[in-house]
Amino acid sequence: MPKVSIILPTFNVEKYIKKALDSCINQSLKDIEIIVVDDLGSDNSIKIAKEEALKDKRIKIVHNEKNLGLLAARYQGALNANSPYITFLDPDDTLALNACELALKEIKEANLLRFGFAKIDEMGGGIEENLPNYKDYEELKNIIKQSSYKYLWNIWSILFKKDFYLDTIRHLSSYKINMAEDLLAFAFLINPSIKTANFIGYFYNFNESSLSNPHKKTKEHLQRNLQDFKTVSKIIKNSNLEKFIIKEFGFYLEKEIFKLSYDLNELSYLRYKFLKKKIKLYNFLRKLKCKLR
Repeated sequence: MPKVSIILPTFNVEKYIKKALDSCINQSLKDIEIIVVDDLGSDNSIKIAKEEALKDKRIKIVHNEKNLGLLAARYQGALNANSPYITFLDPDDTLALNACELALKEIKEANLLRFGFAKIDEMGGGIEENLPNYKDYEELKNIIKQSSYKYLWNIWSILFKKDFYLDTIRHLSSYKINMAEDLLAFAFLINPSIKTANFIGYFYNFNESSLSNPHKKTKEHLQRNLQDFKTVSKIIKNSNLEKFIIKEFGFYLEKEIFKLSYDLNELSYLRYKFLKKKIKLYNFLRKLKCKLR
């Protein structure tokens, strides 16, 4: 049985997937499984993955019956994993060649281990390294309560116990969400056994295909993002998560909803300016409250 399953939710990434797969195939930990989840794109991504699978039996392709979006595609990959541990790799990114080996050594009894990543801006912005700025659950909890947004909620650059991930995310697996899906998943995955490790194991390549690329802000794109943010906000507000998570994650989502609504002309300029001032005052009062503790 493989020790770690690397899951790649795949949709229209033919320019990048070969490099992503190479970073999996050449891991220093050889006892791995590589799961490519076919989310029914229209390019040659899966054709390339199939060609690589002929060369390496550790590569398995899971075909979705319909396009599920990132959140559910990752879940399908985890369902098909044969390893006790899983990690996610977006197919336009790459893993450090020792990522699985180092993470497996560090996770021990924790349900999830966050490690560092380097953001590589392929559009000319250089390289930025990001290491976890907390050691455990209590430190993460304090950072979240301070509303500094200096914590990371991305689901990649984490090694999970597979059963923990599946049990925690199962009730979210039917949602087709591509924006804020990491925030939603991480809100539920925050766990007292969380652990961190100070090594760079993931390379996030910011490129023209990235969902957060500001050049992709067409009206249709903004409308999809707004709907996703509203859906995620509703799920979190109606959840049984701890109050500090609902409050702080909900506040962030509300800000994004206001901004997107304004960008789509669904919110007047005066209303938007009023809400921005209200948010600024609220942020000031929260920071003051934290300092006085």
